[in-house]
Amino acid sequence: DPDDFDFGGNAIGALVQYPASDGRVRDFRALCERAHGAGALVTAATDLLALALLTPPGEWGADIAVGNSQRFGVPLGYGGPHAAFYATRDQYKRLLPGRIIGVSKDGAGRPGLRMALGTREQHIRREKATSNICTAQVLLAVCAGMYAAWHGPDGIERIAEHVHGQTRRLAAALKGFGYRLRHDAFFDTLAVETDAATARTIHKAAVKRGINLRALTKQTVGVALDETVTDADLADLVAVFGLGRDAAVPADAPAAIPPALARTSRYLTHPVFRRYHSETEMLRYLKKLEDRDLSLTSAMIPLGSCTLKLNSTTEMIPITWAEFGAIHPFAPRGQAKGYAELFRQLGEWLNEITGLAATSLQPNAGSQGEFSGLLVIRAYHKANGQAHRTTCLIPASAHGTNPASAVTAGMQVVVVNTDEHGAIDLADLRAKADEHKDTLGALMVTYPSTHGVFEDTILEVCRIVHERGGQVYLDGANLNALVGLCRPGDMGADVCHLNLHKTFCIPHGGGGPGMGPICVARHLAPFLPDHPVVRLGVGRRSCGTVSAAPWGSPSILPISWAYIRMMGRDGLTEATKMAILSANYVARRLHGHIELLYSGTTGLVGHECILDTRPFKQSAGIEVIDIAKRLIDYGFHPPTVSFPVPGTLMVEPTESESKEELDRFCDALIAIRREILEIERGEADKENNLLKNAPHCLGDLLADEWTHPYSRERAAFPHPSTREHKVWPPVGRIDDAWGDRNLVCVCPPIEAYATASD
Repeated sequence: DPDDFDFGGNAIGALVQYPASDGRVRDFRALCERAHGAGALVTAATDLLALALLTPPGEWGADIAVGNSQRFGVPLGYGGPHAAFYATRDQYKRLLPGRIIGVSKDGAGRPGLRMALGTREQHIRREKATSNICTAQVLLAVCAGMYAAWHGPDGIERIAEHVHGQTRRLAAALKGFGYRLRHDAFFDTLAVETDAATARTIHKAAVKRGINLRALTKQTVGVALDETVTDADLADLVAVFGLGRDAAVPADAPAAIPPALARTSRYLTHPVFRRYHSETEMLRYLKKLEDRDLSLTSAMIPLGSCTLKLNSTTEMIPITWAEFGAIHPFAPRGQAKGYAELFRQLGEWLNEITGLAATSLQPNAGSQGEFSGLLVIRAYHKANGQAHRTTCLIPASAHGTNPASAVTAGMQVVVVNTDEHGAIDLADLRAKADEHKDTLGALMVTYPSTHGVFEDTILEVCRIVHERGGQVYLDGANLNALVGLCRPGDMGADVCHLNLHKTFCIPHGGGGPGMGPICVARHLAPFLPDHPVVRLGVGRRSCGTVSAAPWGSPSILPISWAYIRMMGRDGLTEATKMAILSANYVARRLHGHIELLYSGTTGLVGHECILDTRPFKQSAGIEVIDIAKRLIDYGFHPPTVSFPVPGTLMVEPTESESKEELDRFCDALIAIRREILEIERGEADKENNLLKNAPHCLGDLLADEWTHPYSRERAAFPHPSTREHKVWPPVGRIDDAWGDRNLVCVCPPIEAYATASD
């Protein structure tokens, strides 16, 4: 009981619900005092809309607040995708997992947003990482943010008052019928006490009127309202509970939020939440932000290990349909038969593509798929009486999140070396597999590897691990190089996760949504994730639950379903071949200018290639980041920088790009190589040059003073195509070190940007 829980002993924290799932609103101030007195922290799981009327958790003592932003304009989507949030006190901000957008400045002092604390990321720290958070829900966060910007604090408060007012009116009507409410303090949810027989009758009456009510217990009916509930809906609910008795819905009802918990502080105080309240202004604001993004509508995005390919309109249309969007994740299964068929077909297709036996659609990201797959393996070992098998072998060529996922799953990471060609060192693998044979739980291998090569020895790699009692987890981040040509299951993989937002065309959304389903061999099927509310038929040996919704983010699954259905077997295979061909074309065109770091035994690469730019540091003082920034001047998003090998560029062109676009990209890199040559020859200054000062934004190019030894034209229009179309960077090069030292997790007022520009 929160009212008298003793925090003595080993308690490190408390998680409280505010409001609770059954609607209760309670004061946790005393609990926070006891927790803090014992050195524990308090986390509040909360509701953004409710906080428009309730005292925010930070004001009554909570240290962390978490929740879901779905209520801010995002469809239910049968469970997702939705953007979660967590907030914490300033003293804990550097302990936050995942990625933080902070404010820094460029060389001219202009403020700019950037991904802060990058050295904390699992891609850098690898086996030292403790968080595998990677794919987020950026697109959904943008939707929720724009909902808040459109309505502003006054509009959000009106919506909250409407929801709460309708709930109070319903509560008064139910009390008039003689029902007892479990709690008198609530925001939008009521727990209505009755007997089991009456509860069954109420549920049946509600279904006849097209209403789903929650069965909190056999005797307790849960009712939750939102802003869409009209007076007619209230009348229907009153009729359902009235069971034939007549009653009018009261015009008003007593307050249900205790005065001590009523919000008095302001919120959404940034000017952006008061400015864009007409359709014209909002449209222009959205367009202005869009124009600052370099997307696939402007140029290829060659980010290695990301697979940014075409998202066709036909695939995207179904996510706008209410039949997919307007369904609650816990709606009766009979109301979602279309989704059930989609899940069945998509699962069967993924099984066939991977050569495995069963699929779970529950993981919401590739990193969550990794975590889920390892939980399945651990559950399998435990069922066989070998719970001690917790050693996880991970090659240095594996995907960046693998070590962090293993640590998160409670495993101990042992790194396996790679040879001079970037492939797994078989001798080192055998030695470490032998050393840890008694505790070997799994090997996590990426195929083709993150070094951009196909492992010729993949069959032997799997055999070595299996013979020593381990399971093989194959990271499917690079499945775009396999589909239709070879299958993980045939190679010996026991588990494989798939990035539907890579290989199967769900948009990246600037960092999410994503989906990371896992496919497993038959002997692991009994250990797949299940769900405590909607049973998925896995059974008692399930590894547990990894997502709040039974099928992760169902409303974006029609995108992948449509992609596979329209492409068919032959189309998917052809796409794979083109992806591999494109990467090898880039590598060959750049030969003699920027060399490959790794290639296979045939001299070829997979669907991506690593370009070795490290020699330029010695010859001209040019770092890989200088080349990446200069590519922005050429109108391209830079490739992946310094991953998986520091000082290199990893390029993945995908099958979506034409030869003309590939040539334009290669021309840019070749031209940049010539610019480096000018530095090497002494024709350009080693510090004040085109690369060190890149990118060149309009603010600098149009300034009265120009202090560089090269022309503005060379800086701004390095390639003929940039005269036809170019996405201009809004700021110059960001000072990353300054941003890390002065981490700011909130946006400055709009006036700060204007002042910097002046």
